[in-house]
Amino acid sequence: MPNIYDSAYELEKAIRESDEFKSLKEAYDAVMSDESAKQMFDNFRNTQMALQEKQMQGQEITEEEVEKARQVVELVQQHNDISKLMEQEQRLNLVINDVSRIITKPLEELYGDPSEENTEQ
Repeated sequence: MPNIYDSAYELEKAIRESDEFKSLKEAYDAVMSDESAKQMFDNFRNTQMALQEKQMQGQEITEEEVEKARQVVELVQQHNDISKLMEQEQRLNLVINDVSRIITKPLEELYGDPSEENTEQ
């Protein structure tokens, strides 16, 4: 029987060697090597994390904060390197979500949707 942790480390290696990850790393390196892009990206990430933290703590996000976040997003989307980074991140996230669905399939099958059992009989 294969060791689950060994399989997980093999999966990690496969992700690191994937075209999606390599493209993401190239895009990330391009942003980090441009000081103004890096500053803009850091501002975007800090704004994003601050809002997520407030949500997790159950605090209400003000209209002013929403508007500021929208402006920050618009600004970073106009920067070619940052826009490419965000696009590459989305591509890798799609792969990771697909993998997550695959590896959680046994649980899904075990617990399943009780209403589906009735239709299968």
